[in-house]
Amino acid sequence: MKAVRFHQYGDPDVLRHEDVEQPVPSAGQVRVRVAATSFNPVDATIRAGFMQGPIPVTLPHTPGIDVAGTVDALGEGVTGIRAGDQVIGFLPMAGPGAAAEYVLAPAEALTPAPKSVALPDAAALPLVGLTAWQALFEHAKLTAGQRVLINGAGGAVGGYAVQLAKHAGAYVIATAGPHSSRRVTAAGADEVIDHTTADVVAAVSRPVDVVLNLAPVEPAQLDALPGLIRPGGVLVNTTVWMPAPTDEERRVRGIDLFVRSDAEQLSHLVKLIDGGELRVEVARRLPLAELPALHADAAAAGVLPSGKVVVTPGA
Repeated sequence: MKAVRFHQYGDPDVLRHEDVEQPVPSAGQVRVRVAATSFNPVDATIRAGFMQGPIPVTLPHTPGIDVAGTVDALGEGVTGIRAGDQVIGFLPMAGPGAAAEYVLAPAEALTPAPKSVALPDAAALPLVGLTAWQALFEHAKLTAGQRVLINGAGGAVGGYAVQLAKHAGAYVIATAGPHSSRRVTAAGADEVIDHTTADVVAAVSRPVDVVLNLAPVEPAQLDALPGLIRPGGVLVNTTVWMPAPTDEERRVRGIDLFVRSDAEQLSHLVKLIDGGELRVEVARRLPLAELPALHADAAAAGVLPSGKVVVTPGA
């Protein structure tokens, strides 16, 4: 089969589109014929060698944490899944990924794919959807009537976070640049602050219950965010290289989010999609052979385009 792998850590040019042996599932695993994976910033961070401590991959390594595809073969002891099932999942970060024609996945990491979107596009959901869900509801305990500031709402996680917070009945204040503000408004934001022209802290006129920080802000900007939160509120931060600040005097908690695979939560997101309550947005669709070029584009730009980039094994 074809796969994209890197045999050493480094710049995007270490990625190779090459022939590899098709994997065989062990006990508890299934083999998935990949319809698509997606590009996540952590893929580039792992490739560059910056995550060798927390995410110790074995070289050569195939990136691609998200997967959407069709179950092709079952390992011993797998129940509840059959060959031919269409599934999605968030794969173990340290294991071989889905930038390949086939990938092995723990059976417990997979959930049935949404029926209302094309199977390859469903690869845009797992990592970013779970990040938004766990930040808002597992860590921040967001409830109806609360006010939430989503800082960095123009990205892929932010798009889901705005939709989920609004669906939960929260009042949503979002920061976004001029290129993504219309999309953030369409996702349900009640207020949109243009972070390129306004000071976010000054622009928030009333305290919020929750701040979700998705943006790689300067340390001083991150430190200012607890001041926007009412006493007893929560700051959830996904830029984990800068620890979330707290305000003990005002009982404002700072939480650093490390997203984890959770098939039950992913199944709930799928139900929201099929119920028309959550939209999957795909910015670009690329063939697998162009994944090294995508890594290079992201490295040159320093950022990804708004929305997810889906990568398919086919031409």
